[in-house]
Amino acid sequence: MKTSVFLGKLFSGYLWRNLLAMAIVVALLCVGVKYGLDFYTHHGQGIPVPNVTKMPFYAAKDLIESDGLVIVVSDSGYNKRLPADCVLAQSPGAGMKVKEGHVIYVTVNTPSSPTFTLPDLIDNSSYREAEAKLTAMGFRLLPPRRISGEQDWVYGIVSHGRQLSTGDQVSIEYPLTLIIGNGKYDEESDDIEYVEPEYMLDGSGMDFDDFEEVPEDGNVNGRIDDSGINDF
Repeated sequence: MKTSVFLGKLFSGYLWRNLLAMAIVVALLCVGVKYGLDFYTHHGQGIPVPNVTKMPFYAAKDLIESDGLVIVVSDSGYNKRLPADCVLAQSPGAGMKVKEGHVIYVTVNTPSSPTFTLPDLIDNSSYREAEAKLTAMGFRLLPPRRISGEQDWVYGIVSHGRQLSTGDQVSIEYPLTLIIGNGKYDEESDDIEYVEPEYMLDGSGMDFDDFEEVPEDGNVNGRIDDSGINDF
């Protein structure tokens, strides 16, 4: 192909009209996809989630369902300052926009304090380890009580004056006192104390027993022993 012919086709109006038409089609497709998806998904539109925390559950249920949403109890907790069956937390949070029919998960307050199983900490952990585990469970710890023993080693746990054991069910409301070692030990002697027997001394200063020797004739201090006489 000659150069003049190639240049003539390159700068022809027909080619540039086709390229322009293709660019317009691509642009329209991009704009259509963008606005079409926004229209299909209702982008920027939604129902604001109401704030139902600290509300009684029945009231929160009525409010959420009146907005076209669904409420589901996902967990329970305990707060003694709030009445039973009130909402402690919600997800999604208040003010967030969601679609109609979206599920709102709530945590509801229980009527009584929960109890937890005491983990294996007694004579099996240091004070720092026990403190971290118990506070993570929600227990309140009082100042520890120190006794003779290894420094900061947990020797026992007391609650309301009662010695606890591993596996006991303890209310989260009851504060705990850890009994830990103070790094000092009582001095105990391993020596065995022997008690010397008491002896009676005669006039010569010699030891003697309090029994009497019986001579062959059976005469003891002028008495005749007839225990050995046979009856014929």
